[in-house]
Amino acid sequence: MSDILFDTSVYISALRKGDDEILVLRRTARSRDRATRPLWLSAVVLEELYAGADDTKARKAFIRLEREFEKLDRLLVPNQADWSLTGQVLAKIGAKYGFEEIGRSRLTNDALIAISAARNGLTVLTKNASDLDRIAEFRPFDREEV
Repeated sequence: MSDILFDTSVYISALRKGDDEILVLRRTARSRDRATRPLWLSAVVLEELYAGADDTKARKAFIRLEREFEKLDRLLVPNQADWSLTGQVLAKIGAKYGFEEIGRSRLTNDALIAISAARNGLTVLTKNASDLDRIAEFRPFDREEV
């Protein structure tokens, strides 16, 4: 069984519901099959969380989250190969679906998350599988919608 990585939609959905407990999930998380597995944090997800933080309390929570995952050595950072493969996948998506530059750029973060997770054998848990499904057409990776 692979380790788990939440995409941004999982964090945002929980925070919108007032569920701050998601920010203390650092060691393990449950997948659809209810198995407990180690949880990872993507630097791309972290960037999206910081970008959407509209108050000091949220920013401080994300700083703590980042530090904890760094201590656990489970902060996933895309490497050069991930960036290159992301560009290749986005070009294929654009060619197949007719996405213009704006449409492809909207998928960049999702593709980076998916591709770096695949490189590390992680399962991406998401609340919004449609974009990840398109990416998986060209670069298969494990994902679950929660």
